[in-house]
Amino acid sequence: MEKERIIGTYRKNQKGFGFVKIEDQEEEIYISKENCKNALNGDTVEIKIIAEKEENKKQEGKITKIIRHEKDTIVGTFQKSRNFGFVVPDDKNFGTDIFISKANWGKARDKHKVLVKILKYPEKGKNAEGQIIEVLGGVNQAGVDMLSLIKEYELPYKFPEEVVNEAKAFGDKIDISDLKNRKDLRKDIIFTIDGEDAKDLDDAIHVEKLPNGNYKLDVHIADVSHYVREKTELDKEAYLRGTSIYMLGRVIPMLPRELSNGICSLNAGEERFTLSCSMEITPKAKVVSSDIYKGVIRVTERMSYTDVQKILDRSDEEVLKKYNKYISHFDLMAELANILKEKRKENGYLNLEIPESKITLDQNGYAINVEKYQTYFANEIIEQFMLIANETVAEKFYWLQAPFIYRNHEAPDLDKIKELNKTLFNFGYKIKVSKEDIVYPNEFAKILEDVKGKDEEKVVSNIILRTLRVAKYEAENKGHFGIASKYYCHFTSPIRRYPDLFIHRIISKYLENDYLENDFWIKKYEKRAEKRAENCSERERVATKVEREAEDIKKAEYMENKIGEEYEGIISSVTNFGIFVELDNTVEGLIRYEQLGDEYFIYNEERKEAIGENSHKIYKIGDKVKIRVAEANKLLRRIDFELVE
Repeated sequence: MEKERIIGTYRKNQKGFGFVKIEDQEEEIYISKENCKNALNGDTVEIKIIAEKEENKKQEGKITKIIRHEKDTIVGTFQKSRNFGFVVPDDKNFGTDIFISKANWGKARDKHKVLVKILKYPEKGKNAEGQIIEVLGGVNQAGVDMLSLIKEYELPYKFPEEVVNEAKAFGDKIDISDLKNRKDLRKDIIFTIDGEDAKDLDDAIHVEKLPNGNYKLDVHIADVSHYVREKTELDKEAYLRGTSIYMLGRVIPMLPRELSNGICSLNAGEERFTLSCSMEITPKAKVVSSDIYKGVIRVTERMSYTDVQKILDRSDEEVLKKYNKYISHFDLMAELANILKEKRKENGYLNLEIPESKITLDQNGYAINVEKYQTYFANEIIEQFMLIANETVAEKFYWLQAPFIYRNHEAPDLDKIKELNKTLFNFGYKIKVSKEDIVYPNEFAKILEDVKGKDEEKVVSNIILRTLRVAKYEAENKGHFGIASKYYCHFTSPIRRYPDLFIHRIISKYLENDYLENDFWIKKYEKRAEKRAENCSERERVATKVEREAEDIKKAEYMENKIGEEYEGIISSVTNFGIFVELDNTVEGLIRYEQLGDEYFIYNEERKEAIGENSHKIYKIGDKVKIRVAEANKLLRRIDFELVE
């Protein structure tokens, strides 16, 4: 009997081999160089299995058919000879340089970044052939690096005219005729708390202490669905984008600026429409009642995390004087946030404190500094309030059996936990799995608590993060392992995420009809929720990849001026080709084994360490080392270190 067709996505490695990812299957299938049938990175392929999985070997396959090439255009650097040229793709895993005949290179010059249309895909050992359709600029020209990423991922960075016109038509003032359907909260003391440079403010908060000792928390979210209606050009464009993408000094927003920074943004002193969630919370962090409603607010003050922190710390006289009459409000927020945080810790919330990078660019967009992004307890206040609002909304609509999009994060795979335990063994830790093969978030949380403040904190947090599954959007609720939550959704950022906008529409519909919906409507929207969730997860994957690559480019650019400089670092991972070292400023570089002197290094996969054959010198995750920057190349997105003995 013939086996059913196995179809998946091919991920090619620079060395020629690759892996095929099958949907809903955790393990990838290994494809050797000989069995890849000229498939390119990202292609959809059909494969057959030629070797089953063994103890230390992956399942192995052979590509039998290329069903669909992922890309018909590619971004790269043009290298010109007299009568022909080649484009070297930015995607180092793409798998082939692209031959360009003289007739097809247009106005491109040597070392230009270009966009190429593929005319012929590679076959029987021949290169792909292409035609240059756009010249992006010189490789070191300001802004060309980010423009190259935009073109590589085909990101829609300009809004069509009809979309902008729809956005402009709303003006910058609310429509008074809609006030009768809303709770009027314009006299409440309400704050937004964001980073200094944030422009799209989609959440605002109000906290008060009730006579019974409980807390009342109001989370007001911009009512974007009031403006972005289904089937409009605005909605089609927002769905296409799925999410805003933040590319260091450049944002590709989900909605036009007229909405995201204008009528939808909860700007201080302006009347704005909201979809709000009010919760009564006990000192034991239990939500005893909640209400979701349409509101109209006027934000009292636009606060920054740094100023709120200065108020809580009583560390800046000027700031304290400026916000003197609101100090008690911020103290109360901190009190409630601490209560919520403690409860979360009890439940096994994974507090993965992996510092983000803060990359400073000059006015031409060149990286002039890389450091850890400083966060404060003020950031956590907002995080805790948004988490509780997201949970409250998700639970309510779960029990209503409404069509919905949840934010799911499933428990990690047991094989992955076995792998993780091999690495954790080096640090004296272990994740315990129950007799029923269930793993609880508390197991991870305990280790993260133990490792706090130690040298290896960052490394352990990172390897735990790599073990966890990726969170995704789905129409069925499966809970959120990482925040130890049974019900979770994204409700609080409709300006920059489509799932939030979609569930705002569902919520609004239930509010309008007094929570009574007919079966026909429910069935229709259940199908829509599934489709929207899938698209949003895909757009999020692309956004994450682009944001990560933008960071890699800028980190390499920054380190190009640091060749020869020495730093202290910590070994963040050990592989079969070298050792990765992370510096305190979040930059990571590779030390290849051939850089470690004349001896041969044996890679022990079981313990994730490298051992020198003669010296028996061991390099393992978490070791402190001193390095020198050997090479940095932003085109290759690569940083190489060498060890300083």
